[in-house]
Amino acid sequence: MSAGSGPVGVGVVGCGTISDQYLTNLSAFPDVAVVAVADLDQDRARATAEKYGVPVVGDTDTVVAHPDVELVVNLTIPAAHTEVAAKAVAAGRHVYSEKPLALEREAGAALLADATAAGLRVGNAPDTFLGAGLQTAYRLIADGAIGTPLTALTLFQVPGPESWHPNPAFLYQYGAGPLFDLGPYYLTALVAAFGPASRVGAVARKARATRTVGSGPLAGTEFPVEVPTHVSALVEFAGGQAATSVLSFDSPLPRAGFLEITGTGATIALPDPNNFDGDIRLRTASDDDWTVVPCQGATASRGVGVLDMARALRTGAPHRASGDLALHVLDLMTAITESAAAGSFTSLSTTATAPEPLPTDFDPYAATL
Repeated sequence: MSAGSGPVGVGVVGCGTISDQYLTNLSAFPDVAVVAVADLDQDRARATAEKYGVPVVGDTDTVVAHPDVELVVNLTIPAAHTEVAAKAVAAGRHVYSEKPLALEREAGAALLADATAAGLRVGNAPDTFLGAGLQTAYRLIADGAIGTPLTALTLFQVPGPESWHPNPAFLYQYGAGPLFDLGPYYLTALVAAFGPASRVGAVARKARATRTVGSGPLAGTEFPVEVPTHVSALVEFAGGQAATSVLSFDSPLPRAGFLEITGTGATIALPDPNNFDGDIRLRTASDDDWTVVPCQGATASRGVGVLDMARALRTGAPHRASGDLALHVLDLMTAITESAAAGSFTSLSTTATAPEPLPTDFDPYAATL
């Protein structure tokens, strides 16, 4: 497709819960125009279109073939990500999907290869690393605030979502669990800070074979657990850094949003990788306490990666929440799974470039196209 001009026409496939966050923002960004929505539940699709003033409602085929749609935003369930993305590419459309890119690295690699051959772009969540919080931290690291970065520690430990989620069984099935559900936020944040990972060693455990829904209409219903519910990974990066990452649905003590990077001169505590803002804390060996650094710059919630991609389509610049980055994170999560099963280190087969930080004057609500 040609580069075009003016706002980028967007078609959204999938009108589930997450679509509200995307459509609230995409409707407010002047550089994109949501022209069509689709969902398997046509009533839900129509309600979504009416709520956000979207002119076209249909199924996936209708949206990806619509002449005003340049970029398909794929918000379907993880098992359908590659199928819908492949339809978009086959129709000559760029595509941005929710995480993960695919359930297997081979499927993700095939999608990217097909898009490249067609001259199309692939983008992928998470885009939380583009929020003002993590972007401020990345700029501080680049400016030498912690010296040479050496190591990182991430922690996500909760009892499990069945206590509050009304239908949590899918979060314990293949393609989910703490690694594939929450891992993309933490691991993408690390790759954005350090660059590509090279190998990983991991252990994984499953505390219980079944779990019970704790709230809502299905309360008391028991369901099977198909994937590990606790993962500990030691990641080596091509640049020489190392990170320890714990992702767990087995901890009675909730402890989430923890990401620290230590360098030769200081430690920096970054905001929650699942959020878009938050203060940064710095501490050197001679400090008695942390120094708080407020995040700087405009931010938005989910959808800022779509906006960055849309602007890049017009300018020809690289987009930051790229398919290559998502494939590398998928490769890393797959390697963690393989390492835990084999009891040995597993090397990665992909690489990625740490995205350039957003400019300090980035404004998602200012028209640039």
